[in-house]
Amino acid sequence: MALIITDECINCDACISKCPNNAISEPDAEWSFADGTTLRGLVKSLTGADLDADAKNAPLSDEFYFIVSDKCTECHGFHEKPQCASVCPVDCCIVDDSHIESEDQLLLKKVWMHGE
Repeated sequence: MALIITDECINCDACISKCPNNAISEPDAEWSFADGTTLRGLVKSLTGADLDADAKNAPLSDEFYFIVSDKCTECHGFHEKPQCASVCPVDCCIVDDSHIESEDQLLLKKVWMHGE
């Protein structure tokens, strides 16, 4: 499962540098699949859709930090547990029940983004 940041976020900035996938962005910040990954240019998503990894996408929140679920691997392949949740002082990095993924799917996503 991917994680989400709840509206209890205090925008402390503790989580953003801990994410190995650059899946966390500041409020009102555009994001791309290329940010912090090896993806560049036109690529196939894990669902087979064509996407431009360099394209800037609209922010998912203009009030608090947010996690792009398509980039979140719960730190599988990097750490034993999600680093954002480990450092969050208000425990607002939680499991996103609307994006349920197996460990194998999370590891596949990691390989897709980082080529490892």
